Amino acid sequence: MREFILLMHNDAVAVTTPDMWDSYLSSLRGLRVFEGGSAIGAGRTFRKQGEPRPASEHLTGYIRLTAVSLDAAQELLSGNPVFECGGTIEIRELPRG
Repeated sequence: MREFILLMHNDAVAVTTPDMWDSYLSSLRGLRVFEGGSAIGAGRTFRKQGEPRPASEHLTGYIRLTAVSLDAAQELLSGNPVFECGGTIEIRELPRG
């Protein structure tokens, strides 16, 4: 199994509800693929030298999960409140070092 992170953007066209999140996270737990996640608050960027790039204000949360492939991770978007409400989900693989 490979590990992926779902990055939720703040562009959903409808409002998500706590019940939607409870249902989705419960389904991921039932499939035994949920590895954690959280909402993401405001932050700042830092760089040792020069000006840092601005913080990514469009990211609002993340979910870590396991799947056999990127395609399998994409299939797990069904039921995700941001996805179901018309928002963007970015999926990235977390390489093991």
